[in-house]
Formats: sequence, C-alpha cells, structure tokens
Amino acid sequence: MRSLLVILVLIIATPILGSAILLGAFFGVKDEPGAVYDWAPRLWCRIILAVSGVKVVIHDAHRMQTGEPRIFASNHVSWFDVFTLAGHLPHYKFVGKAELFRIPLFGPAARAAGMIPIERENRKAAFQAYEVAAQRFRNGASVVVCPEGTRGTSYRLRPFKKGPFVLAIAAAAPVVPTLVYGTIAVFPRGSWWVRSGVVHVHLLEEIPSAGLSYNQRDQLSQATWDRMSDALRTLYGVESLSAPTVPEARAPVSL
Repeated sequence: MRSLLVILVLIIATPILGSAILLGAFFGVKDEPGAVYDWAPRLWCRIILAVSGVKVVIHDAHRMQTGEPRIFASNHVSWFDVFTLAGHLPHYKFVGKAELFRIPLFGPAARAAGMIPIERENRKAAFQAYEVAAQRFRNGASVVVCPEGTRGTSYRLRPFKKGPFVLAIAAAAPVVPTLVYGTIAVFPRGSWWVRSGVVHVHLLEEIPSAGLSYNQRDQLSQATWDRMSDALRTLYGVESLSAPTVPEARAPVSL
C-alpha cells in the first residue's frame, strides 16, 4: 500500500513541482536560498517521506546550519538516502548519476534546479561534473556527494572515488562526513516495496580541506572514510572493510 502511495505522489507531485522549477528558470528566478530551486525539491522529498511513513532523526543538526556552504559526503544504500538528505539539508546541489537526468520532466527540472549529472563510467566527464559542482559551491550552495559511487546492499562502507575530494581541495571546502542509517529497512536496493521506519542522519565533525594540495586527495578521502567507518562501528556495530581508494584519472582537475 505504501509503495502505491509513493507512486501516486510521484505521478502527481513531480509534474507540479517540476513545472514550478522550470517556470522559475524560464522567468530567470535567481538561484538562492528560499528560491523555487530550493523549496520545491525539498517539498517533493518530504512528501515522499511522509507518505512512506518515514521519520527522520537528524543528529548534530548544527553542522548543517553554519551559513557557509559545505560538501556533504554521504554513504549510499537506498534511494531514500537521497530523499532524506534532500528533504532536510539547506541550499544544496546533488551530484547524481546522469541516467536520472534523462527522465522526462524530472531530468530537465533537476538540471534547472542546479543538480549536477555525472557520467560515472567516463572519468573525464566525471571530473567535468565536479568542475560544475565547484561553481555551484562558489555560488554559495552546499554540494552533496556519494563517494562510494552507487548504492550498496549493506551499511559496510565501500571504497571511495577520488573525484569528490579533488573537488573539496580545489574549492577549499570543508567536508562533512554524513552517515545515513535505517534506509535499508525502508527501501533496500533491488526492492519494489516501501516500508515505514526511522532513518537516522549523523552529521559528523567536518574535515577542513583548505591548504591541502591535489596530491593530498587520498589523505582527505581516507580521513573521511575513517570518520564514517568509526561512527558505523561505534553507533551500530557495523564493521567496514579496509578502504583502498578507487583509481581515477591521474591528471588534476582545474576548478
């Protein structure tokens, strides 16, 4: 029944809120906190969470209310990770897989809202996406990335890709390791059934990147992975494996 409600919401709310975003772009509405590009995606996600019976608990919420843009690096095990974060983070832009941006209406609306498509299998295109993300950051928006690259089937952290940390260093942006827990019970990968539940979001202590060089991207990645892995172990008894960084293109990115 909940799954049918979610589908119904997607059918009704997506055209309404997506059209609002596209109209805002057509009339040149400025992308700033409180604009349609901000409240429409947030409202869309909160409606989905509400009809799904999902309660969200934010831990250390002060770490997202600093007034300064951040890079939120989150684990990823379910589509409800995205709904949860997008429904609660302030003035953000997501880096998401390019396939989503090809969905009629949803894709154009996501682009108009400033979300950033990434071609995960094309390293050059992926780094170009991070250049766009850096521009969003310079314009005052936080950026949400999932450095594991795609959804997993358990809460164990997988290796991180380097791109998000190249972005952080180039933009001198602090990284907020972000842990989402509870979404597997709500909507695991491969499932078509939505269940109610409680989702916890832990905003861990940020890691500064100002002053780091491109050659220190692995150190920043490892520090972020370690902080998230330690939190998973301490809070939920989840033991992650070692975290070699996924190989990426060798050439640095000019952001």
